[in-house]
Amino acid sequence: MSFEGIKRSDSQQEFKSLAKKEAEGALKQELEKLKLAATNEKQREELGKDFDGFQNLFRRFLEDKGPSIHWEKIRTLPKDSCDMIIPYTKIQGALDDDARVKELLSKLVVVKLNGGLGTSMGCKGPKSVISVSNDLTFLDLTVQQIEHLNKKYGCDVPLVLMNSFNTDEDTKKVLRKYASCQVNIYTFMQSKYPRIKKETLLPVAQDLDYEGAAIENWYPPGHGDVYNSFYNSGLLDGFIVKGKEFMFMSNIDNLGATVDINILKHVFERKDSTEFVMEVTDKTRADVKGGTLVHYENKLRLLEIAQVPKEHVDEFKSVTKFKIFNTNNLWISLPAIKRVVEEKALNMEIIVNNKTMDNGQGVIQLETAVGAAIRSFNGSHGVNVPRNRFLPVKKTSDLLLVMSNLYDMKAGSLTMSKLRQFPSTPLIKLGTHFDKVRSFLSRFADIPDMLDLDHLTVSGDVTFGKGVILKGTVIIIANHGDRIDIPSGSLLENKIVSGNLRILDH
Repeated sequence: MSFEGIKRSDSQQEFKSLAKKEAEGALKQELEKLKLAATNEKQREELGKDFDGFQNLFRRFLEDKGPSIHWEKIRTLPKDSCDMIIPYTKIQGALDDDARVKELLSKLVVVKLNGGLGTSMGCKGPKSVISVSNDLTFLDLTVQQIEHLNKKYGCDVPLVLMNSFNTDEDTKKVLRKYASCQVNIYTFMQSKYPRIKKETLLPVAQDLDYEGAAIENWYPPGHGDVYNSFYNSGLLDGFIVKGKEFMFMSNIDNLGATVDINILKHVFERKDSTEFVMEVTDKTRADVKGGTLVHYENKLRLLEIAQVPKEHVDEFKSVTKFKIFNTNNLWISLPAIKRVVEEKALNMEIIVNNKTMDNGQGVIQLETAVGAAIRSFNGSHGVNVPRNRFLPVKKTSDLLLVMSNLYDMKAGSLTMSKLRQFPSTPLIKLGTHFDKVRSFLSRFADIPDMLDLDHLTVSGDVTFGKGVILKGTVIIIANHGDRIDIPSGSLLENKIVSGNLRILDH
């Protein structure tokens, strides 16, 4: 249903209003049909909650009155603005009182966003079960970090995983191996929304089949759904009853997102006036697409690249104008989440995600981003944290970094090796031969020494022997049809390797 090109000026608004009501009514009718297909009361209740959330999102989508942000009204923030962006150095300070740390930790819940699959890296199942360092998975490292805190301070910090319907079953199977760990682990599932056809705005799904190809008819609606899903699960109320006051939430693939005692202390010192703290960090050229905080109509807002008019995209990417970006490490008051959900006061921009299904059907996914809710909470501000708080593993080039000797591991946390002379990480670009984890691993007899590496580009059919050392800038390019085998024990320092290099046994 399209509302473009209608020329009836006298009754245009009335026509649009009627058309929107029709679309809303037609969708409601289809969702009611789907709900009737539920096989038991529990499933009917879960569908009711999901469909209520979806209809609310759909209604807001229909009421869209144009751009959510007008560029001329945006005011950039100083990198270390005293009120809205607080430098980490200002909150840093020794908290030697273990009893006080225990008291603060006893009021904390750690939530990890665990809805993603490992398909982009060629892996089946949840991304959180990919091995990233010393044969430990994202989930292993997370559990180790929290268990370390619980043992060290004698507290009970629970781990909560927000799964999607894509990851829920497999994650629950894996969780059995942590039964003896000193961490209470909870899970809840984010909503399952129906994809809608682009032309009719009606659901693709004709029934509640989620198996095989039919799973394509449904989608998890982005991590902005965490607020409603956490509330609907009953866990939010349960934690509040137990005296928990704040959650620390982050993506499970961000290996830098550990519980930071300095930020914990800062959050609780301001808990009467602050409900939402976003960790931001300095933008580099690798982060130009990341969302940034801006001052907009006297409030702090998260500005995402999808909201930026085309003519201003280059300006948005500027590291001189927008100096910080969102790490998606968030500290949020639990009672405040309860309040904004119950008052229906959550105000997050809708992300309209156009997709094409395998059969060629054009569909729309309506999504929201968790950080966009910053404007719905009181006393929201950012803390400008060191770069080591942001260590995401999105591609195999990131995996190469965290598997290397650039990082040391202790109690599930990765820290930059003291042997590295520079605080920044090397820039790594790996070609398509390295895209999938299995092929990536098969190309390294072991991970090279990268302590003194600044930049690595690898393209084409390239393999690495054992004990290879990379220093400075190294570029290795095997042209189509060529292959390069870097011999064991090689030292490459400020070198370009191209052509064909193979050492064969005889």
